[in-house]
Amino acid sequence: MTVTNESNGTPAGRRLLFISVPRTASNLLLRIVNIPKQPNLHTTPKGGYFFYPAFIESTQNGSLVDKPADQWTAEDINAVKTSSQACLDSLEEYSSRAAQNNQLMFTKEHAYWMFSPATRRKFITGLHDDKFFEAFRVNTPEKYGPKKYSRSNETMFSDEYLRSWQMVFIIRHPALAWPSMYRAMLKLGESGVIDEDGVKGASVANMTFHWTRLLHDWCLEQLDVPVSAPVVDAHDLIHHPEIVLQLCEQTGLDKSVVQFEWADKSEKKSLHWACHNSNADPDEVKLHQQAAGVMLSTLESSAGIIKDKAPETIDIAAEAAKWRGEFGEDVGTLIERCVRDSMSDYEYLKARRITV
Repeated sequence: MTVTNESNGTPAGRRLLFISVPRTASNLLLRIVNIPKQPNLHTTPKGGYFFYPAFIESTQNGSLVDKPADQWTAEDINAVKTSSQACLDSLEEYSSRAAQNNQLMFTKEHAYWMFSPATRRKFITGLHDDKFFEAFRVNTPEKYGPKKYSRSNETMFSDEYLRSWQMVFIIRHPALAWPSMYRAMLKLGESGVIDEDGVKGASVANMTFHWTRLLHDWCLEQLDVPVSAPVVDAHDLIHHPEIVLQLCEQTGLDKSVVQFEWADKSEKKSLHWACHNSNADPDEVKLHQQAAGVMLSTLESSAGIIKDKAPETIDIAAEAAKWRGEFGEDVGTLIERCVRDSMSDYEYLKARRITV
């Protein structure tokens, strides 16, 4: 049962977790919902991304999952777990502040970041090893209850901790999202944010809805949790943005501040990237701001929704020929394979989306 603070109508202790994948128009969704102007809502200046440092830790100097598991050293595992724990602790500090002020806690995280290297290794090899899942689990606060992990929960967090959040999922047709992601990764490579191996590694890790579906299906199993786990399709968001009003009704967000147009010189979210960490190295912050500038370039140069970003029909074979011409045979083929492999998860999630 949801408890409401009578003084301002804000659900006490409510927490919203938006689960996204790069290039699925998640930042457009946040712009339409107008997160900065949402009353009684608490988040970071960039709207979340608490677990970005842990993602970087697990992928720097070569992704941990690229190593055979028998080569994972105690130092490897401890570095990732320590970073993940620090990210969780930071999130919990923000969340405690929100609860103290009777505010709704909000964060957006990429689905891939919620899972440990053990899960990623299972995705690649098909091997499930309980000791590795245990090794990467973070310590969630006692107030969330016993630390139990159902078989379907392959994240770093206990069932009870995940149950403390209402999750919202955003998806987009893979033939639009994945080539867009690779273009963005190339730009990050050109700017020095990631190296050549990182371009392909980050792309492959994210060019799937596998992680999104795992979390979504775990939510469906929580039959006694009295809140939904809405799914938003970027195509609907662009062509029927009024679905956001339904999303607000299902999540407790305020419909009165929703916007479908905005000033083209509005404050750039990318300038706030990593600024919630006062101890961050200035050069590192600048690098992260460059990355955010690449990922948010279309949105930050727009004054509203751009409908040609979501065509009505998509011919994957025809698009694949274009990808080979743009990226070369090997990468074009890789993107096509990822697109086709993602379609079953995408269609499954799409069938469960909010509709007009």
